[in-house]
Amino acid sequence: MKELRAKRKKTSKYSEHEHVLKLQKDLQTLHELLRDEMKTKWQRVLPFDELLFDRWEKSKYLGARKDTSVYHNSYIYGDVRIGKGTWVGPYTLLDGSGGTLKIGDYCSISSGVQIYTHHTVKWALSGGKAEYEKAPTTIGNCCYLGPYSIVTMGITVGHHSLVGSMSLVNKDAPPNSIVFGIPGRVVGHVKVRGSKIEFVYEK
Repeated sequence: MKELRAKRKKTSKYSEHEHVLKLQKDLQTLHELLRDEMKTKWQRVLPFDELLFDRWEKSKYLGARKDTSVYHNSYIYGDVRIGKGTWVGPYTLLDGSGGTLKIGDYCSISSGVQIYTHHTVKWALSGGKAEYEKAPTTIGNCCYLGPYSIVTMGITVGHHSLVGSMSLVNKDAPPNSIVFGIPGRVVGHVKVRGSKIEFVYEK
């Protein structure tokens, strides 16, 4: 870094402070151009990082299947496998560090969702004496995980299931489940007939 700065001083008519100001101005100009383009084309106003980086490219980089998108500010750890046609929203956390995390086809993983394959509860409570606990986690095909819901390690959420916003899923959910609450419990089931969906709640 010192060599780069020394070389720049010799070859540039700008001081280091002037370089920083110019870079800041260039970034502001780029931001304005990209923001205007996004708003004109899609009626969206997004953070600068989402304007710079392509969520489809990130999905491809992760090895997700066709037509899946993963937001730039989604945190991905370890072995995470994502099916086709799935949407992974902003500020999500997908943890495959404790085992394989599988997310199926045509899922909506809403903003703020956290899905885990490990936890450090006993490690922390024991003062580091207990080991981290680890187990693979699976989200089936055609599932909707509402904003800020959490799925703990070792859980399977069955196909065509709905998890309500801010729910804590710490038990397996059978296929076609509707899960709400902290801790989450099955409060109904989903009926799927082609494009027609019916939510049937327990009385």
